Amino acid sequence: MTAAFLVGPQPPLSSLENAKSALDKADKTAALRYAKQSYRSAQELMREGWLEMARQNGRPRFFRSYKIADSLLNLASAMAYQAAQQADRRACYLDSLARSEHADLENELLHWREALNGSLVKLKAESYLSLIDLSLQTSQMLINREEYEEARLKLAEGRETLVQLSEMLAKYSDDQAQKINVWRRWIEETLTESSKKKTFAVIVDKSAHKTYLVNAGKLVHTYNCDLGYNSAHHKLFAGDGATPEGRYKITAVKSRGSKYYKALLLNYPNPSDKKRFEENKRKGIISPHARIGGLIEIHGEGGKNKDWTEGCVALTNGDMDHLMQYVKVGTPVTIVRRSDQWP
Repeated sequence: MTAAFLVGPQPPLSSLENAKSALDKADKTAALRYAKQSYRSAQELMREGWLEMARQNGRPRFFRSYKIADSLLNLASAMAYQAAQQADRRACYLDSLARSEHADLENELLHWREALNGSLVKLKAESYLSLIDLSLQTSQMLINREEYEEARLKLAEGRETLVQLSEMLAKYSDDQAQKINVWRRWIEETLTESSKKKTFAVIVDKSAHKTYLVNAGKLVHTYNCDLGYNSAHHKLFAGDGATPEGRYKITAVKSRGSKYYKALLLNYPNPSDKKRFEENKRKGIISPHARIGGLIEIHGEGGKNKDWTEGCVALTNGDMDHLMQYVKVGTPVTIVRRSDQWP
């Protein structure tokens, strides 16, 4: 009688170890995440193979047969290997997709920042741009951790914020389109008055960040200017950081004693500003406790190439010296958000 017959069939321990090893490798490739069905099938095959081996171990030695257990465990190894391959391919695909989507959104954010640089809506848009930037940073962290699906969800959030930014800018453009005729009329009236009276006048175009000196209805000099830090709209109340829009006059010429070099005080709020302020209070657009504010000036210490004032128009000190040679108390100052036909 042979030794093998005396010992009896041996359990397929090597097949069991191979199945365990294959599942461990599949687990490291995130197969449960990216190839869940194959991974779960491999687990079930190994469990059945293990149970079958245990059942055979419980039988009398010479009646044991491990063929089914061995077959199940080998199938488990093959299925785990397949799950690992599937997961690896899926992870590579998602990695490439997430990185591509990240690069696309990053480029779009860069283009938006460049397009909005110097724009009156930059302050309002900055909150949207910051959220998009946060989405990019978070998604990059998730990509580095190989959490690609979560990274893509975060990028989708950033893209949705970009849509909201586009909608906000579209509404702003619609608002400008509705008011452009008013701004044109203000400029025409200012030029006509200057032409008839042969006097100087000042026109400020907020969007262009330009201050124009006019004489007898003709442009004689152009200055760059800084504005209020929140000048995308007409000034609503004290402390909103907006530069007002309207037709004003110089009420005081400050050659000294100004907080910002020299200054030209304007008659803000004028009657139209006061009427609008009270209407906005009644409509609930602004707080009933808000103040209309004042002390709007054209003053020096500008040239910072950014909007930083509390609502004033800031020129460089040299430009203030030049402008003050030609203006006086009573000189008209017209401020528009955008001028599309002049100069």
